[in-house]
Amino acid sequence: MSNIPSDLKYVASHEWLKLEDNGIITVGITDHAQDLLGDVVFVELPEVGRNVAADEEVAVVESVKAASDVYAPIAGEIVEINEELVDSPELANEDPYGKAWFFKVKPANPADYDSLMTAEEYEGSL
Repeated sequence: MSNIPSDLKYVASHEWLKLEDNGIITVGITDHAQDLLGDVVFVELPEVGRNVAADEEVAVVESVKAASDVYAPIAGEIVEINEELVDSPELANEDPYGKAWFFKVKPANPADYDSLMTAEEYEGSL
C-alpha cells in the first residue's frame, strides 16, 4: 500500500495538495508517482508569478527511467517554487510529502480545493 497521508487532497495525475493556513496551496507529487518514476534526477519548476489553469502542465520530473509532466491540480497563480528540489531532485524520492514539495499556488477559486479527491478516493483510483 502506498503512503497516502489523509490530511491532503489528491488528483488522478498523482499530485497532492495541502491547504496552508494562509489559503495558499502547496503541491507535490505523490509517493505512488515517485515510486513509478524511480530515481528522480532532474526537476523543472514553473516560474513564480505564472497563472495556471487546472490540469495545465507546469513542471517536469525526469528519472533514470522516464520524464513525466506535473500538472497544476488547481487554477491560480504560482507564488513560490521549491529551489531546494531543483538542486536536490532526489528529495522527490526521499520525502515526497515533506521537503519535496514542487510549488505553491494562490487558488483562483479556493472552493475548488474542496472538490478534489480525498486520500481514500485517491487510493481507490490506483
